[in-house]
Amino acid sequence: MQLYNTLSAKEREALIEEAGKDRLTISFYKYTHIGNPQILRNHLFLTWDGMEVLGRIYVAHEGINAQLSVPADNFKVFKEHLDSISFLENVRLNIAIEQDNKSFLKLKVKVRNKIVADGLNDATFDVTNKGIHVGAEQFNELIEDENTVLVDMRNHYESEIGHFKNAVTPDVDTFRDSLDIIEQDLAEHKEDKKLVMYCTGGIRCEKASAYYKHKGFKNVYQLEGGIIEYTRQVREKQLENKFLGKNFVFDHRRGERISEEVIAHCHQCGKPCDTHVNCANEACHLLFIQCEECAEKMNNCCSVDCMEIHALPYEEQKRLRKGKGASNKIFKKGRSPVLKYKK
Repeated sequence: MQLYNTLSAKEREALIEEAGKDRLTISFYKYTHIGNPQILRNHLFLTWDGMEVLGRIYVAHEGINAQLSVPADNFKVFKEHLDSISFLENVRLNIAIEQDNKSFLKLKVKVRNKIVADGLNDATFDVTNKGIHVGAEQFNELIEDENTVLVDMRNHYESEIGHFKNAVTPDVDTFRDSLDIIEQDLAEHKEDKKLVMYCTGGIRCEKASAYYKHKGFKNVYQLEGGIIEYTRQVREKQLENKFLGKNFVFDHRRGERISEEVIAHCHQCGKPCDTHVNCANEACHLLFIQCEECAEKMNNCCSVDCMEIHALPYEEQKRLRKGKGASNKIFKKGRSPVLKYKK
């Protein structure tokens, strides 16, 4: 019984090109109690592998968090399978704004302690006592209210390329970092302000809203379905779009354009740019913003040192990496000192 990938990303990419079929990039999440995450993990892998589903799925006792790609002609059977699982019946699916057949190249279903690393002790508060969910129209009204504080629950490299007008964008590397910082910064407004939160698809706000209510915030709201669902509703209902720039996504696309504004800058030359890339040096792989001119000049690398290593024969690069752990720069997401114009 096959419970793991047997094809490399390159092999899968070739198969996708050969098939020539459209794929849909989808995300969803559900907080629920799962008694045995390993059994569900194996069931999902076996079933979805047969449907040619690809993606990154986390399963934990507290629920499921899924970002995936499914062949368009398999979507109906995929949805039927979701509906056959009691707690996933009619779960909201966030369909990507911009589609890419190669958004995911492997199927990874992993058992985790949590479906989002929030660093919270869930036993200390009622995780089901969540904030009020609002759609795009009510969200637009709320954020124009002078008594509203709008908070971006994402990380600095996400909000750097796109965020809502007048939003508080914490300068943090991880979701768990933002929770206490936001509480401290807004401590004086727990009763007199409306706390309105948003994130990519809603999952981070789901837990954060319950946490902040536990911490004494009286009026807590979250954008239902996050930026992805907001954009769909804005376009469908012809509402005013109050999001500037790109929405960062965690797949090979790295971003979906929501508005024409480019609010970020190339981390190497400073010109307007909002294209995230990974350093081509496999020993570095730093995520940063790079324009086309710098990509050509630097051979898709973040620094001269990385460019020199990347120019070496592949076997020599492997030899240099042997026995060494991953560079810490992988986790810095644009914080490296080699980047002159980093945020």
